[in-house]
Amino acid sequence: MTKKIVSFIAFSVLALLMVFAVFACEKAIIPDDEENGVGDPDGNLRVTVYMIGKTPFEAFTRGAAVGSTRGSVSATESGLLRLNFAVYDKQGTRVKQVNQTSDNGSFGTASFQLEPGTYQLVVVGHSSNGNPTMTDLTKIKFTNAQGFTDTFLYYSAGVVVTEESQELPVSLGRIVSMCRFVMTDNYPADVAQMRFQYKGGSGAFDATTGLGSVNSTQTLYFDAAEGQKQFDLYTFLHDDEGTIHLQVTAYDADDNVLQEREFDVPMERDHITWLTGAFFSGSGSSSSTTITVTVNTDWSGETHLTF
Repeated sequence: MTKKIVSFIAFSVLALLMVFAVFACEKAIIPDDEENGVGDPDGNLRVTVYMIGKTPFEAFTRGAAVGSTRGSVSATESGLLRLNFAVYDKQGTRVKQVNQTSDNGSFGTASFQLEPGTYQLVVVGHSSNGNPTMTDLTKIKFTNAQGFTDTFLYYSAGVVVTEESQELPVSLGRIVSMCRFVMTDNYPADVAQMRFQYKGGSGAFDATTGLGSVNSTQTLYFDAAEGQKQFDLYTFLHDDEGTIHLQVTAYDADDNVLQEREFDVPMERDHITWLTGAFFSGSGSSSSTTITVTVNTDWSGETHLTF
């Protein structure tokens, strides 16, 4: 056997061992359970969601989210498609995670087998097209490709686990702000796609506060062929109040810009800001003419603006 062949075999074995080592390291660092998992069926901590916002869990999950194109998610009608349960130690290192979708028979309940001690627990409810990155509980992140939706959070810094089994019922509260953009005019025949791009909020949040933790440019696309005129745009504000800068662009089938307008939209957490007007046939002014505040049974309040 020549030296070249021996060297090649040795190199191949070393490379294979490195791959296994990296894989093992990743599995140790990111201990995500399987999709639609229940965790540890005989675990000593059983977490059950019983309330979403102001609505009992069973009633809330009967709704459905409508997907759109290029990774975006349109308006969600009282529904919830995904739950993510994550357990962290006192230093913030994630030790367990369970991801569930609404077609799972155990949706809303997850169990964990944990060593006795004090843990941090995070439960996130949403309807995005994928699971957020949850390695860092201060930067739980969604992407433009996943889409941004109504999002709810439970966080506890002091879950005490013993060897005895315990049940922990949790209630999730809404942490997003929403701009509801409504067009009152019709699409011109050559419009193929709408893009909504906005800054000032965040696509990630800190679970300990429920507030945005990065500066994001959030982008959603919608096909004009669907005829949609109401668009719900979600973000995590950096404080209880803030402003997003929204750019709305209409494209033809060749991605040429047909119409583009910009708006500065005041937002509040757990609050809907309606922005209504004639996008294509309007005067072009983005100043608001009407502001009213109402309260409904779901969101904490609404503000209505016209352009």
